[in-house]
Amino acid sequence: MKEKLNQIKEEAIRQIEASDALEKLNEIRVNYLGKKGELTAVLKSMKDVAPEDRPKVGQFVNETREEIEKVLEEYRVKMERSLRETRMKAEVIDVTLPAGKNNMGHRHPNTIALEEVERIFVGMGYEVVEGPEIEKDYYNFEALNIPEGHPAKDEQDTFYITGDILLRSQTSPTQVHEMEKGHLPIRMLAPGRVFRSDEVDATHSPSFHQIEGLVIDKNITFADLKGTLAVFAKELFGESTEVKFRPHHFQFTEPSAEMDVSCYKCGGKGCRFCKGSGWIEILGCGMVHPHVLRMSGIDPEKYTGFAFGIGLERIALLKYEIDDMRLLYENDIRFLKQF
Repeated sequence: MKEKLNQIKEEAIRQIEASDALEKLNEIRVNYLGKKGELTAVLKSMKDVAPEDRPKVGQFVNETREEIEKVLEEYRVKMERSLRETRMKAEVIDVTLPAGKNNMGHRHPNTIALEEVERIFVGMGYEVVEGPEIEKDYYNFEALNIPEGHPAKDEQDTFYITGDILLRSQTSPTQVHEMEKGHLPIRMLAPGRVFRSDEVDATHSPSFHQIEGLVIDKNITFADLKGTLAVFAKELFGESTEVKFRPHHFQFTEPSAEMDVSCYKCGGKGCRFCKGSGWIEILGCGMVHPHVLRMSGIDPEKYTGFAFGIGLERIALLKYEIDDMRLLYENDIRFLKQF
């Protein structure tokens, strides 16, 4: 029995000395000292030992256990010390090296442009209102005087989810929701993301942003619209900016117009930026159609209003002289660091 215990001890010590990880030491402990280990098996065989020899065998087992535990502990301490020294060397800090740069994030060009537009209109008493990106066909088209079968409905290449549910193609539905509440007068700005089935190129994207404004009150005229947008243009592009309105047609406004601003690069003289015309198209606008007011529960005999729509990306492209809309969404850090 003593010879067998010596063999167990020698084999255990040999495995301990060959170990190169704390996990292996733990495996050896379990294999030799655990409930199903080698020494436990010896103790269970004590019934085959003569009664007068059992005390000596028990003593030999305990001595073997103590020696194995002693060697295990020595190697455990040695390994932990080695691991700690290795970790400390890896974590050492060279205080003579230059400090690492703390790269701070900043606002996206779209966000900068949006906040500037919001600042201007909030300063004129407007409220910023947001609406859902998933809309009903009624709010996206019918309530804006675009009935079923109207050509304007096909021109927008809308993403339909079901026959009645779609991804909004404009932020105008937000205006309808506000008009239906009946809290008059209304002075609101509705920014948000919109969706149209457009091919991606330098000036188009299937997902982009609009900023639409709406004013509903008594005695609102086209002169109020022109004055408001003239102030907006001067605030955004500079005091010397002039505006020009060209007749146009939008289904939900009557009369309707496109607004141009004088080129802030050449002062209206004509340059490459404005394609020699001296003017840059900036937005569409008009007086809210009486039928649109009526459908939202507003009496067009008592109230009138105007609306306008601006492409946020167009503002960003013009203001920061970006020649490709795709740059706004490619997340190239070299481009974004310029703002």
